[in-house]
Amino acid sequence: MIVLPHVTQATVTHDKTKKITQLFAILAWILLVIASARPVWYGDPIEVHPKHRDMMLVIDLSYSMSQEDMREGNDYIDRLTAVKQVVSDFVDKRTGDRLGLVYFADHAYLQTPLTFDRETIKTQLDQTVLKLIGTQTAIGDGIGLATKTFVDSDAPQRVMVLLSDGSNNSGVLDPIQAAEIAKKFNTTIYTIGVGAGEMQVQSFFMTRTVNTAEDLDEKTLIKIADMTGGQYFRARDAKDLATIYDTINALQPIQKATQSWRPRTEWFMWPALIGLLLIIITVMIRRNDA
Repeated sequence: MIVLPHVTQATVTHDKTKKITQLFAILAWILLVIASARPVWYGDPIEVHPKHRDMMLVIDLSYSMSQEDMREGNDYIDRLTAVKQVVSDFVDKRTGDRLGLVYFADHAYLQTPLTFDRETIKTQLDQTVLKLIGTQTAIGDGIGLATKTFVDSDAPQRVMVLLSDGSNNSGVLDPIQAAEIAKKFNTTIYTIGVGAGEMQVQSFFMTRTVNTAEDLDEKTLIKIADMTGGQYFRARDAKDLATIYDTINALQPIQKATQSWRPRTEWFMWPALIGLLLIIITVMIRRNDA
């Protein structure tokens, strides 16, 4: 009997190839069945507030905001520092509202467009410095620019919280005219006047009484609030300021109704692609083996 080793080897190789192609064919079929089932991956639920309020925080950045007359405990801090602390806490509570940030001094400046990202608002507020846009007080321009952000808004409620420690002495818009424009866009404006008023100041020889809020134009701020359906508040210290923002928070309660959705990712393309690749490999192996 004559043994032909090469024939035996060829037969074994053919059998192995056949088994591999059969395995690939089975895997390809399974993967295509999985792909036809259209597997989907759902991410974590994301809350959506269907009815939100748009709120612009309009803050005076004139040089007088550096005045250290805001009592906090037994110490005095400057007005801007007090505002940063209180407004940051206020922003934390406004879940579901779109918030924006406008500064005004020599002119108005949009620091943050309307956004649901409260952390961005807080970060940009914390990084704010005086003399960024001058040293004067353009209240009218601040109202005007904040109103402009509401033009394309579809929010059912538009609110502006305006804080100033002075009187309008810069810019192109008169505060009352700007408030009239805001009123046409159904904007409610809450105004806050900042300044301790009379306080004792120690000089080299004696203690004297000074009025640190002599430049505050309360009359205009009151009129702006009245004509837009808002309210005027006076903050003489850090505690007053915190109470005022808490009051506004209560006057404009956040929307409780929420909806949620889960991001959806289709996964069918991966098993389909791998299955097709296995079919192509199987066909190529069989052709080479033929």
